[in-house]
Amino acid sequence: MANNNAGAAGGGALYGLGMFGAWVWFFQQADSFWTFILAFFQGLLWPAWMVYDVFGFLAG
Repeated sequence: MANNNAGAAGGGALYGLGMFGAWVWFFQQADSFWTFILAFFQGLLWPAWMVYDVFGFLAG
């Protein structure tokens, strides 16, 4: 039987690339110890921040 897990692997790779890109973005903006800590968690949870910002933009 064929196991169709190729789509899941591609999604994980895309999330990983997004996570590293988010870390670069958030770490460049950090200027103190606590903002570096926050940047680490923002990099892990970047889709939530992205959706929050998009909804804030759409709400006006």
